[in-house]
Amino acid sequence: MQAEAITLNDDNLLAHSELDLCRIRGRRIGLIFQDPMSSLNPVMTIGDQIREAIQIHFSLPKAEINQRVLELLRQVEIPKPEQRLKDYPHQLSGGQRQRVMIAIALAGRPDLLIADEPTTSLDVTIQAQILALLKSIQQQTGMALWLISHDLALVSMMADRVAVMQQGRIVETGTLPGFSASRNIPIRKNC
Repeated sequence: MQAEAITLNDDNLLAHSELDLCRIRGRRIGLIFQDPMSSLNPVMTIGDQIREAIQIHFSLPKAEINQRVLELLRQVEIPKPEQRLKDYPHQLSGGQRQRVMIAIALAGRPDLLIADEPTTSLDVTIQAQILALLKSIQQQTGMALWLISHDLALVSMMADRVAVMQQGRIVETGTLPGFSASRNIPIRKNC
């Protein structure tokens, strides 16, 4: 069975052409991949990779783009961002690479940020920092955050609404305890 509609801010994405969807991806919908080492280009500096993500979606003067790159690196809490611009992915720690991936995903100022297992390869301390960063950015920007994870403890810390999938289908939805009754949606089975 194919979906009849996939909406983002009341806009049915299935009604768009492939060209329109290319403009939406990265601009209105940002994506943080699981493994930043295989997602980042090893022969491009991190500054160039973030710059490219901005240039795809915005026509801005070079100076403004460079300023935005630094702002993004500061927003994701990369230490000494001016010095890190010329670094390559292999010169960064796993947590720093993931922060660069977040910066690239935020470059288009998306309405929705999809985070696919964003802490899988990180140690527990760095995981907590990345999750706190994502939550903080979500609150600052007002964007929606869609977290994909197998880790139910992580989901319980981050989510207010949850969907459980099995074989590519949603089988349960609901909210987590501790949220206001006005936002509470009872868990329902969709089997």
